[in-house]
This record gives sequence, structure tokens and C-alpha cells, in this order.
Amino acid sequence: MEILYIIPALIIVLFFLSSAIKILREYERGVIFRMVKVSLRTVAMDVAPQDVITRDNVSVKVNAVIFFRVIDPREAIVQVEDYLYATSQISQTTLRSVLGQAELDDLLAERERVNQQLQRIIDQHTDPWGVKVTAVEVKHVDLPQDMQRAMSRQAEAERERRAKVINAEGEYQAAERLAQAANVLAATPVAVQLRFLQTMREVASERNTTTFFPIPIDLFAPFMREVPPPPKTP
Repeated sequence: MEILYIIPALIIVLFFLSSAIKILREYERGVIFRMVKVSLRTVAMDVAPQDVITRDNVSVKVNAVIFFRVIDPREAIVQVEDYLYATSQISQTTLRSVLGQAELDDLLAERERVNQQLQRIIDQHTDPWGVKVTAVEVKHVDLPQDMQRAMSRQAEAERERRAKVINAEGEYQAAERLAQAANVLAATPVAVQLRFLQTMREVASERNTTTFFPIPIDLFAPFMREVPPPPKTP
């Protein structure tokens, strides 16, 4: 009776084995797939620091972070052996290539434009792999010490220049206002007397032991006209 149960079991096993065994010709190759789990979450990957020589021949070390996610799991497994490693490598080469075509000032001042350019280029390379690059951010630009000192001196000189310009502008405006005030006082003599009295009031309000009162020379003009001129010496 046991043989009656063993024989059908052997037949079933042989059937599955025969269906699983495939015979390949010499010019054929077989590919066996097994279940591979692929995460569809966004991945934040650090791009290792890269040595870059900018277009204006400045050597810098730059690192970045790339954000991407798998949107087609089949392509991510079939089209590339390791999509994480491949994405990391293409990010490093693109970082060196793009930043090597930019000048240092553009790299420091136009970071957003550089980030968008990196994202667009890397995404074009990873699109056939079913990987979507959503953002690339340049995190740090490490400058040589001599370049840092030069930029510090340049920034200091720029601050001094701006301070001198602001000071000169203030002097110009003050001189312009004084000239306008002088024209007003010259056109209205009474205003001179009023200004003189106001100045005396301001001086008197101060607690000074000695006070000097400036007297306009015009007050002595009538007396000077009454004084006869000195006799001429022979």
C-alpha cells in the first residue's frame, strides 16, 4: 500500500524537475531571476568629496548630497547591476565635470543654478535605470588656504571702499546743505541775527565757567566809520 502512495509522489517530483531543467545550445545563455525587493522610498546619498579644478584654475574640494528614488523597479534591476552604486558613480563624475566648467565666483555665488544643472544631468543618466533624481545639493566647497586669505583681503578692501564711499557721500551732502544754508542766510540778514541769538541761547544753557560770545564784525561798522584815519607819515 505504501508503494501506491510513493509512486505518484515520485511522478510529481519528476514532472517538476523536468519542467525546471532547460537544455541550452552552445550559442545560448540562460538567466535565472529570483525575487528582489526594491525600496521605492527617497534615498539621500552623500557624494564623496571630489577634487575639482575650476575653469579659472582654482583647485577646490567639493562634496554634495543627492536625493533620488526608484520609480521603475523592473528597470532598476534589469538595466543595471547595482543601481545604488551606479548612481553614486555617475554623481561623482558629473560633479567633477560640471564644476570643472564653472568659475570659482559662479560656484560660490550661483549655487542654486549649479545644483539645478547637476540634478538635470544626473537624472538624464539614471532615467534608463528607472531612477529619478529629485535634487542635488552642493554642501561644501573647501578652498586652499592661500585662496581663503586672498578672498579675506579682497572682502576687507571692499568693506573699506564702501565705507569711504559712504563717508564721502555724507561729506558731500553736508557740504551741499551748508552751501544752501549760507545762501539763505546771505539773502536774509535778519536770519543771521536770529541764528546768532539762538547760538547764544544754546551756549548759555550749558554749565560752563567761561563763555565766549562771538560778535559779528558788522556791529562795529558804524563806530569804525566815525574813527578818523591815522595821519599819514611824511
